[in-house]
Amino acid sequence: MKLKTENVVIGLTDPKSPSNVGAVMRAAGCYQANEVRYTGVRYAKAAKFHTDTKDASRKIPLNAVESLIDNLTPEQRIVCVDLVEGAIALPEFEHPENALYIFGPEDGTIAQEVINSAYAVVYVPTIGCMNLAASVNVLLYDRLAKSKHMLAGDDLIKSSRDTNNTVKVPVN
Repeated sequence: MKLKTENVVIGLTDPKSPSNVGAVMRAAGCYQANEVRYTGVRYAKAAKFHTDTKDASRKIPLNAVESLIDNLTPEQRIVCVDLVEGAIALPEFEHPENALYIFGPEDGTIAQEVINSAYAVVYVPTIGCMNLAASVNVLLYDRLAKSKHMLAGDDLIKSSRDTNNTVKVPVN
Protein backbone atom coordinates (compact mmCIF):
# COMPACT_ATOMS: atom_id res chain seq x y z
CA MET A 1 0.00 0.00 0.00
CA LYS A 2 2.96 2.34 -0.46
CA LEU A 3 2.33 5.51 -2.46
CA LYS A 4 5.41 6.54 -4.43
CA THR A 5 4.02 9.74 -5.91
CA GLU A 6 5.63 11.93 -3.27
CA ASN A 7 8.99 12.17 -1.53
CA VAL A 8 8.92 12.91 2.18
CA VAL A 9 12.12 13.14 4.21
CA ILE A 10 12.24 13.97 7.92
CA GLY A 11 15.30 15.88 9.16
CA LEU A 12 16.07 15.97 12.88
CA THR A 13 18.46 18.58 14.23
CA ASP A 14 20.72 16.95 16.84
CA PRO A 15 18.02 14.88 18.56
CA LYS A 16 18.90 13.87 22.10
CA SER A 17 16.28 11.29 22.97
CA PRO A 18 16.33 7.76 21.55
CA SER A 19 12.69 7.36 22.56
CA ASN A 20 11.75 10.37 20.44
CA VAL A 21 13.78 9.13 17.45
CA GLY A 22 12.14 5.70 17.82
CA ALA A 23 8.72 7.36 17.87
CA VAL A 24 9.70 9.46 14.82
CA MET A 25 10.65 6.25 12.99
CA ARG A 26 7.30 4.73 13.87
CA ALA A 27 5.53 7.85 12.55
CA ALA A 28 7.65 7.73 9.40
CA GLY A 29 6.43 4.18 8.83
CA CYS A 30 2.79 4.97 9.53
CA TYR A 31 2.77 8.00 7.23
CA GLN A 32 5.03 6.49 4.53
CA ALA A 33 8.00 8.83 4.76
CA ASN A 34 10.93 7.85 2.55
CA GLU A 35 13.80 8.60 4.95
CA VAL A 36 14.75 10.07 8.31
CA ARG A 37 18.02 12.00 8.63
CA TYR A 38 19.63 13.41 11.74
CA THR A 39 22.60 15.56 12.65
CA GLY A 40 24.73 15.60 15.78
CA VAL A 41 26.12 12.88 18.02
CA ARG A 42 23.67 12.74 20.92
CA TYR A 43 21.30 10.24 19.33
CA ALA A 44 24.09 7.92 18.17
CA LYS A 45 25.41 7.73 21.75
CA ALA A 46 21.96 6.76 23.06
CA ALA A 47 20.75 4.62 20.12
CA LYS A 48 21.29 1.37 22.00
CA PHE A 49 17.99 2.08 23.76
CA HIS A 50 15.87 0.75 20.89
CA THR A 51 12.38 2.25 20.83
CA ASP A 52 11.24 1.73 17.24
CA THR A 53 8.61 -0.84 18.20
CA LYS A 54 7.39 -1.38 14.63
CA ASP A 55 10.93 -1.80 13.23
CA ALA A 56 10.34 0.98 10.72
CA SER A 57 14.12 1.35 10.40
CA ARG A 58 14.14 -1.94 8.46
CA LYS A 59 12.04 -0.28 5.73
CA ILE A 60 12.93 3.40 6.09
CA PRO A 61 16.55 4.59 6.16
CA LEU A 62 17.73 6.38 9.32
CA ASN A 63 20.86 8.25 8.27
CA ALA A 64 23.36 10.35 10.19
CA VAL A 65 24.40 13.38 8.11
CA GLU A 66 26.71 16.34 8.61
CA SER A 67 24.15 18.78 7.21
CA LEU A 68 20.42 18.39 6.64
CA ILE A 69 20.37 20.86 3.74
CA ASP A 70 23.25 19.53 1.62
CA ASN A 71 22.76 17.18 -1.36
CA LEU A 72 19.10 17.96 -2.02
CA THR A 73 17.41 17.24 -5.31
CA PRO A 74 16.39 20.35 -7.31
CA GLU A 75 12.67 19.73 -6.69
CA GLN A 76 13.01 19.09 -2.95
CA ARG A 77 11.66 21.89 -0.74
CA ILE A 78 12.97 22.57 2.76
CA VAL A 79 10.17 23.08 5.27
CA CYS A 80 11.29 24.00 8.78
CA VAL A 81 8.90 23.10 11.59
CA ASP A 82 9.43 25.02 14.82
CA LEU A 83 8.12 27.88 16.93
CA VAL A 84 9.78 30.63 14.87
CA GLU A 85 8.52 34.21 14.69
CA GLY A 86 6.95 34.91 11.29
CA ALA A 87 6.20 31.23 10.58
CA ILE A 88 2.99 30.01 8.90
CA ALA A 89 0.42 28.20 11.06
CA LEU A 90 0.27 24.55 9.97
CA PRO A 91 -3.50 24.58 9.23
CA GLU A 92 -2.87 27.33 6.65
CA PHE A 93 0.09 25.60 4.99
CA GLU A 94 0.01 23.81 1.63
CA HIS A 95 2.57 21.00 1.58
CA PRO A 96 4.94 20.67 -1.38
CA GLU A 97 5.00 17.30 -3.14
CA ASN A 98 8.70 16.74 -2.42
CA ALA A 99 9.63 17.97 1.03
CA LEU A 100 12.42 17.78 3.55
CA TYR A 101 10.78 18.63 6.88
CA ILE A 102 13.37 19.85 9.36
CA PHE A 103 12.61 19.81 13.08
CA GLY A 104 14.60 21.46 15.86
CA PRO A 105 16.04 19.57 18.83
CA GLU A 106 14.05 19.00 22.01
CA ASP A 107 16.19 21.56 23.85
CA GLY A 108 16.92 24.12 21.15
CA THR A 109 15.88 25.35 17.74
CA ILE A 110 16.80 25.20 14.07
CA ALA A 111 19.86 27.24 13.03
CA GLN A 112 19.16 30.60 11.41
CA GLU A 113 21.12 29.58 8.28
CA VAL A 114 18.75 26.63 7.80
CA ILE A 115 15.70 28.85 8.37
CA ASN A 116 17.12 31.27 5.79
CA SER A 117 17.34 28.51 3.16
CA ALA A 118 13.80 27.21 3.75
CA TYR A 119 11.00 27.17 1.20
CA ALA A 120 8.67 27.66 4.18
CA VAL A 121 8.73 27.77 7.97
CA VAL A 122 5.66 26.43 9.75
CA TYR A 123 4.55 25.95 13.33
CA VAL A 124 1.89 23.92 15.07
CA PRO A 125 -0.40 26.45 16.81
CA THR A 126 -0.34 25.02 20.33
CA ILE A 127 -0.05 26.66 23.73
CA GLY A 128 3.46 25.65 24.71
CA CYS A 129 5.72 23.36 22.72
CA MET A 130 5.19 19.70 21.90
CA ASN A 131 7.97 17.15 22.01
CA LEU A 132 9.82 16.18 18.85
CA ALA A 133 7.94 12.97 18.08
CA ALA A 134 4.56 14.59 18.70
CA SER A 135 5.46 17.42 16.32
CA VAL A 136 6.50 14.98 13.59
CA ASN A 137 3.26 13.02 14.00
CA VAL A 138 1.09 16.15 13.80
CA LEU A 139 2.96 17.45 10.73
CA LEU A 140 2.73 14.12 8.90
CA TYR A 141 -0.95 13.74 9.78
CA ASP A 142 -1.65 17.24 8.46
CA ARG A 143 0.14 16.34 5.22
CA LEU A 144 -1.92 13.15 4.93
CA ALA A 145 -5.22 14.89 5.73
CA LYS A 146 -4.58 17.47 2.99
CA SER A 147 -3.31 14.95 0.42
CA LYS A 148 -5.19 13.93 -2.70
CA HIS A 149 -3.46 10.53 -2.43
CA MET A 150 -4.89 9.56 0.96
CA LEU A 151 -5.77 5.89 1.40
CA ALA A 152 -8.91 5.07 3.41
CA GLY A 153 -11.39 2.30 4.11
CA ASP A 154 -11.69 -1.12 5.69
CA ASP A 155 -8.83 -2.67 3.69
CA LEU A 156 -6.45 -0.06 5.11
CA ILE A 157 -7.82 -0.65 8.62
CA LYS A 158 -7.43 -4.43 8.31
CA SER A 159 -3.84 -4.18 7.08
CA SER A 160 -2.84 -1.56 9.68
CA ARG A 161 -4.34 -2.73 12.95
CA ASP A 162 -2.88 -5.07 15.52
CA THR A 163 -3.60 -8.78 15.05
CA ASN A 164 -5.55 -8.78 18.34
CA ASN A 165 -8.02 -6.21 17.02
CA THR A 166 -11.03 -7.62 15.15
CA VAL A 167 -13.63 -5.11 16.37
CA LYS A 168 -16.20 -3.77 13.88
CA VAL A 169 -18.73 -0.95 13.95
CA PRO A 170 -22.21 -2.54 14.25
CA VAL A 171 -24.48 -2.26 11.22
CA ASN A 172 -27.81 -0.69 12.16
